[in-house]
Amino acid sequence: MAWERDYAAQSGTQAPRLNQSGIAIKPLYGPRDGPRAGYDDSLGFPGQFPLTRGIHASMYRGRPWSQRQIVGLGLPADYNRREHAMLAAGSTGAYLSPCNSFMRGYDIDQVPAPLIGRSGTPVNTVDDLAECLQGMALDRTSLSLGDNAPFTLSAMLLELARRQGVDWARLSGTTNQSDYLSLAAANHMFFRLSLDASRRLLIDHIKFMNARAPRWNPLSVVGQHMQEAGATPAEAMAFALSSAIQYARDLASAGLVPDSFLPRFSFFFDVSLSFFEEIAKFRAGRRLWARITREQLGARQPASWRMRFHAQTAGVELTREQPLNNLTRVTVQAIAAIFGGCQSLHTDAYDEAFQAPTSSSARLALNTQTILRDEAHFDQVIDPLGGSYYVECLTDQMEEAIIAVMARIEAAGGMHQAVADGLVQSMIGASALRLQNAIDSGERKVVGVNLALDDDTAPPHPATSDSPDLDAIVARVAAFRAWKARRPRTGLAATQAALLRAARDPTANLYAEVLAAVSADMTHGEVVATLQQEMGAGVPVLAV
Repeated sequence: MAWERDYAAQSGTQAPRLNQSGIAIKPLYGPRDGPRAGYDDSLGFPGQFPLTRGIHASMYRGRPWSQRQIVGLGLPADYNRREHAMLAAGSTGAYLSPCNSFMRGYDIDQVPAPLIGRSGTPVNTVDDLAECLQGMALDRTSLSLGDNAPFTLSAMLLELARRQGVDWARLSGTTNQSDYLSLAAANHMFFRLSLDASRRLLIDHIKFMNARAPRWNPLSVVGQHMQEAGATPAEAMAFALSSAIQYARDLASAGLVPDSFLPRFSFFFDVSLSFFEEIAKFRAGRRLWARITREQLGARQPASWRMRFHAQTAGVELTREQPLNNLTRVTVQAIAAIFGGCQSLHTDAYDEAFQAPTSSSARLALNTQTILRDEAHFDQVIDPLGGSYYVECLTDQMEEAIIAVMARIEAAGGMHQAVADGLVQSMIGASALRLQNAIDSGERKVVGVNLALDDDTAPPHPATSDSPDLDAIVARVAAFRAWKARRPRTGLAATQAALLRAARDPTANLYAEVLAAVSADMTHGEVVATLQQEMGAGVPVLAV
């Protein structure tokens, strides 16, 4: 072929070019690279099985993606002030990111004061949550709560709704990061309880919320943790789908019918700078999940086939060197998420390589989404890259790569066993090492790190005017200690005893007892410590 001769003459001998998932990328794609199955079998129409082109018939024309920025810094009043500002600026859902002390299972009087509120907002009681959400109508605000087992934050929300007279059936939102498998495999610091305890609590939480708060998404299957830790895009999607299968099987074993819980499954994915690969990842994952739910899990309702997902731009790709370049990185990542068909999107602020974002950088990150939607009109055409020879071929290849990883997990006994044995951790570690070696060798180029270096060796550090007020935090800790001391000890002991009895009784719904505990003013740290005493603390399985 004339083109092949000319290409070889002009390009010479080149090493194969691979994407992050290890798939070889050709210099040109044509009709012979198109979808390997027929149009209806592999693509179809948006909202129609196999959902490759999107989960809704109208996609963004009927329902624009939700702009949901992570907000969490300082004390509850600081969070409340900033979240109101973000909602006024165009954010369409609230996201509460608790302080790292909370995520590790502690109250604020158990950690050094300078660590509090620097990455998230401390929430130890129902009153703390009430302060965070003051002025937000619980039945009209979609809330995403960073909350993992034993799900005290969602329990506080239910109690707060009860105190305000809001029907739980009107609550909408997500228990975000409720995927204990991803926390155990890739986010060890936030893995509070043993694997078996986390498994039981997740199932009990889903059962309770499905029955009592039917608009709430109690499960957020997180591929993002895996990819941030080093998994390739294909591995991250495969681990997430394998985890979702595990949860579906566990719920079915508990007596639930698939169509009763699958519509409320939600997913949370990273989106990296590997632009076309990420788009193909989302298209392939959506198609696979539709087939898995219908053909393997026995779901009959179309709502059960939908892989609804939130995307977050990859924080791991932000650099401290020349940080303003992160604006460009986030924009490219956001476009990939939109073209991939996300339902909601978080765009990182350019200064997140240093700290929680300042007010101005958070506003800029939010505006990036608004510009893409309202100025660039990226919401006008559904699946705009569908039909591209390259994207369709890559979607098929990503699907094959995802299936291969899932087969390895299945052969190991499923995702729970694969995490318990360290297999998933080992795979993530191997991929992370390959990536770091590629950056160190210069094979993978990163502006400001190994390419286009700045002569000025002192990187500009973003403003830190939003750092928490340490005096205010110290005062808050003192007030919290005084509040704990005032509580009636008899009632607290009885509540703790009831929680321990429920932990020992496998027939009890343990999440219902967590709700009873926070309603009776047990703190987050006390609930976690009580359950750890009976069920064991989370001990990460590290593998090399």
